[in-house]
Amino acid sequence: MASTRSFARLAPGHHIAIIGAGPAGLTIGYLLAKRGYQVTVCEGTDMVGGISQTARYKGYRFDIGGHRFFTKIAPVQALWEELLGDDFIDVPRLSRIHYSGKYFNYPLKAMNALMGLGPIEAVRIMLSYFHAKMYPSPVEETFEQWVSNRFGTRLYEIFFKTYTEKVWGIPCTEIRAEWAAQRIQGLSLARAILNATALNRRNNSIKSLIESFKYPRFGPGQMWEKAAERIEELGGRVLMKHWVHQVELQDGKAKAIVAKSPLGDVRIKADHVISTTDVRALVRCFGDQAPPEARTAAEGLRYRDFLTVALMLDKTDMFPDNWIYVHTPGVKVGRIQNFNNWSAAMVEPGRTCLGLEYFCFEGDGLWTTSDADLVALAGKELAQLGLATPDSVVDGCVVRMPKAYPIYDAEYREHLDGVRAFIDPISNLHTVGRNGMHKYNNQDHSMYTAMLTLENMLGEAQHDVWAVNTDFEYHEEQKIETANAGTAKEAAA
Repeated sequence: MASTRSFARLAPGHHIAIIGAGPAGLTIGYLLAKRGYQVTVCEGTDMVGGISQTARYKGYRFDIGGHRFFTKIAPVQALWEELLGDDFIDVPRLSRIHYSGKYFNYPLKAMNALMGLGPIEAVRIMLSYFHAKMYPSPVEETFEQWVSNRFGTRLYEIFFKTYTEKVWGIPCTEIRAEWAAQRIQGLSLARAILNATALNRRNNSIKSLIESFKYPRFGPGQMWEKAAERIEELGGRVLMKHWVHQVELQDGKAKAIVAKSPLGDVRIKADHVISTTDVRALVRCFGDQAPPEARTAAEGLRYRDFLTVALMLDKTDMFPDNWIYVHTPGVKVGRIQNFNNWSAAMVEPGRTCLGLEYFCFEGDGLWTTSDADLVALAGKELAQLGLATPDSVVDGCVVRMPKAYPIYDAEYREHLDGVRAFIDPISNLHTVGRNGMHKYNNQDHSMYTAMLTLENMLGEAQHDVWAVNTDFEYHEEQKIETANAGTAKEAAA
């Protein structure tokens, strides 16, 4: 992955300021500190880990979204093991879709869907599928076009449209096809039918989903708490409640950042600035130093927020899944995490902790609903789905997460290109991570952007960091040898 950008080189004694203490920021901060560089990480909140943090409530710990630790990127795996060691446990993998009282495989398996929906619906789906094969949409610019061309309109409407619009808050006709290609790989009715017959037996390997994954004993936040500790042990600083609101430019380079702290503004000089904050906020940090067209482009970028309602129940063994995707109409909840099935160490004995996730926009009706009303809503919807009775809920709390998902709407690419025209020429400014690149990366891909950026800064390579996670290969698949070998091996990254 070659890049045409020029990068300011690291030199002995350089000080690096990092905006944001999420996976990408703490990864590069730790790797820099290990090499002896001066590092200061500024985090605007009181929690490290960003969206990968682990919230705490009384005796419970729970994810802000679920985070499986599975990767095909060897350096990322090695860093995970280095940071946590024996606190990295093996967890069985199971996720399903809840739709109208039935459960379906996730990721969606076409034959499982056909069988579960019944013969009449299966016929409608197959007819719709064959119609899509005969008369496909000639362009694939939107999520709807991309999915309908591969599954047919009927299956798209049942398993993709409603849920996707619940997550993103915009019509599927406004979501870009590249997001679908990035998140829904390797699925097709034709392949499912072939795999169910002898017609595909001649292939010596097929793809299968992983059956287990690694996970920190006390949740993903444990990983990033440990990374922050290591940075400080190596002489770096991780400053909490330091919200960066200004980046100073001089002669075309970043020279300092300014952060609001409980004691007032703090100015931090820097030879390099690494940003993991959202692109819109980064451009705002430049104020009038950024040209009007870059500021306009940044304001056009949009984000989806979400909140987790953690419910504590006086029962155990509720369902075996790590999480359930809720496609059933009539409820607002999008996903349900069962933290007992991630790590028992995160939950009080004899209890279950469920995380009901609601997708929203900051400031809308859900976001502004009181915590008590959200806990009541979550308990009601849990009963409506047939998963628990309201009287089994003994406690609950709410965590709100702004800018959880960068939105891939019709204009986002144009807006992002407009921002990059301004920030890319700043040779000592580097953007990494999910929000830092306005990219729906997984945690391991966010970390990898940080690792490649470090190599660029050291002059060891010229990676195009923006190309990470664009190969469209599903990150939880492995190859199963079916002919001469009986063991599973990871597919090449």
